[in-house]
Amino acid sequence: MAQANKKQPTTLNSTSAATGKTSESLPLNKLNYIMIAVSLALIALGFFMMAGSANNGSSFNNDVFNSTRIVVAPFITFVGFLLMVPAILYRGKKNKEEVEG
Repeated sequence: MAQANKKQPTTLNSTSAATGKTSESLPLNKLNYIMIAVSLALIALGFFMMAGSANNGSSFNNDVFNSTRIVVAPFITFVGFLLMVPAILYRGKKNKEEVEG
């Protein structure tokens, strides 16, 4: 029995026979980290927009019912949380070398 195209198990520190360089296979790539950073920025922006001065006992602050604080900011925060899921789960296209080797 001839065994053709036997695949070797992928390890964290795999060495390429052609180049002799070791490459670490990380679970997330650069695009994932960019998408995570954008999601975190949206979440932070939403919380920042919700923040503001509170009511004090002597006078009523109408800014508590501002549409930015009760509608827009929670929506932006929610979108940031929703975008975090594909940012973590996204798998980029593999190079020809990774697929064949």
